[in-house]
Amino acid sequence: MTEMSPDNPLLEVTDLAVNFRTTDGEVQAVKNASFTIGRGRTLAIVGESGSGKSTTAMAVIGLLPGNGRVVSGSIRFDGTELAGIPEAKMRAIRGRSIGLVPQDPMSNLNPVTKIGTQVAETLLVHGMATSKDVDRKVIEVLTAAGLPNAAERAKQYPHEFSGGMRQRALIAIGLACRPRLLIADEPTSALDVTVQRTILDQIGKMTEELGTSVLLITHDLGLAAERASELVVMHRGLVVETGPARQLLEDPRHPYTQALVSAAPSVAAVRLSPGAFTVPAAQRLKLAEEVYAEHSGAAGLAGDGGGDGSAAAPAAEAGGGAGPQAAADGTAAPDNIVEIRDLTKVYKIRGRSDDFYAARNVTLDIPRGRTVAIVGESGSGKTTTARMLLKLIEPTSGSITFDGIDVGGLEKGKLREFRQRVQPIFQDPYSSLDPMFTIQRILDEPLKTYKRGTKSERDARVRELMDQVALPQSMLGRYPAELSGGQRQRVAIARALALKPELIVCDEPVSALDVLVQAQILKLLGDLQAELGLSYLFISHDLAVVRLISDYVCVMKDGELVEAASSEEVFSNPRHPYTRKLLASIPGNELNIGEGELAS
Repeated sequence: MTEMSPDNPLLEVTDLAVNFRTTDGEVQAVKNASFTIGRGRTLAIVGESGSGKSTTAMAVIGLLPGNGRVVSGSIRFDGTELAGIPEAKMRAIRGRSIGLVPQDPMSNLNPVTKIGTQVAETLLVHGMATSKDVDRKVIEVLTAAGLPNAAERAKQYPHEFSGGMRQRALIAIGLACRPRLLIADEPTSALDVTVQRTILDQIGKMTEELGTSVLLITHDLGLAAERASELVVMHRGLVVETGPARQLLEDPRHPYTQALVSAAPSVAAVRLSPGAFTVPAAQRLKLAEEVYAEHSGAAGLAGDGGGDGSAAAPAAEAGGGAGPQAAADGTAAPDNIVEIRDLTKVYKIRGRSDDFYAARNVTLDIPRGRTVAIVGESGSGKTTTARMLLKLIEPTSGSITFDGIDVGGLEKGKLREFRQRVQPIFQDPYSSLDPMFTIQRILDEPLKTYKRGTKSERDARVRELMDQVALPQSMLGRYPAELSGGQRQRVAIARALALKPELIVCDEPVSALDVLVQAQILKLLGDLQAELGLSYLFISHDLAVVRLISDYVCVMKDGELVEAASSEEVFSNPRHPYTRKLLASIPGNELNIGEGELAS
């Protein structure tokens, strides 16, 4: 292994092996992993889900699940062997000497306990405060973690915090005892890019002040390059490459690292060219299986040739915050499948005299066969706009026209037809599929509901859908829990395609996926668009992903459109300060990671 740290490192992991007991016997999750972390240094472990990165981190802090165990190897922390250490001794180290910031703040904070009480518990258990001064120290810790009005916030419950605030509370708990090592397991994966930067800056500031070393677990290569001095790449339980972070990502040696770097979305990339596959949809399965089988399939993700996505419907000027429109006088162009005009959604807030505008005067068009992306932070109004288009919520004012028909005035029969022509793909492939249904039943359900064909005809359509999304038909008898995240999202896409819609509303469809699987799904969406003539409304907070998939981009802030133009124009010449702020906040943006095969 490449030497990465100075003499007398804080953490030394040598030949670590971790197994899990399953109904099928022992499964090797980590195989002979070795790395070191120097004092005051940050090391990042990157890799896909299932690569072993989180398992390695949990082995270090002694928090493996009940069916997991360290079977061999050494974990030395400041000279003390942690592998096999009694739990009583490990509890004295955990929290006090090794802190943890876990991934999901909603599941890692007690929903029925006030934030201040949860911080106080950590301080009291580890002797960092007494009953007399604990309230004062709780406020100090929350303030140091960047929470404003810490005294008031300490009295609130987790559900009263935003995602970013909850993550700050976890940082406060993780660093409350001034640990020498902080394990940050995907600490910002669920956060918007600007909030993500704020949280990472806070972690960096606090760890620098405390002299704390950091073990960062992430699948975001840009984040790893920007925040870590050393990098460990894991694949299928193995450490496949180690070295200085930027050097490794700018000149990867191992084929798997090269595949990760090539698949990473980048705002420096160009629009993916839809329809790069020239084989029939049914023949994609072999290509997809090659990608799933091994990292050497990276070229299969890439597609051919680029383009700026500006060939068909012309983008409009962004004046007045409007979206891409085809005519300067505001008249409808015949190739727009959707026209949204002055769309507003107002909520009455109990106990407040002023109303909350979730969306205000949103105006945009979706050209037929093209992709319009709406980007912005949580609370910007992008999902509210999408839900109004889907008629899941009713607008307060404004109009939505679909294929020349006023959506607002649709009666029951016409609304039923509309729902067949407009379909959604949601963010979380784990919760958007019924866990009690087989894949066969999930795909058959919309066909049966809308009385499409006989049973044999529906079965044939289900098999066709599996071919279209490059999943083997042998999976039809499985349940969602038996599929990976990427496979689940393919099923969700297949379900959206079942009724042969013309418009698909994609609400953060790849944000829960690893970079290689994300690349596969984006490529699949592009190919299906070219093959079937689909139009997309693509909702995302990830500008690098939007760069790859969109023809036009609308930027929303506080319920309003602040910029809208072609994708090429928005990314090469952003006009609004908020757009420039979003672009500047992308981790590792200056490294141009991801300009490899996928982007070309």
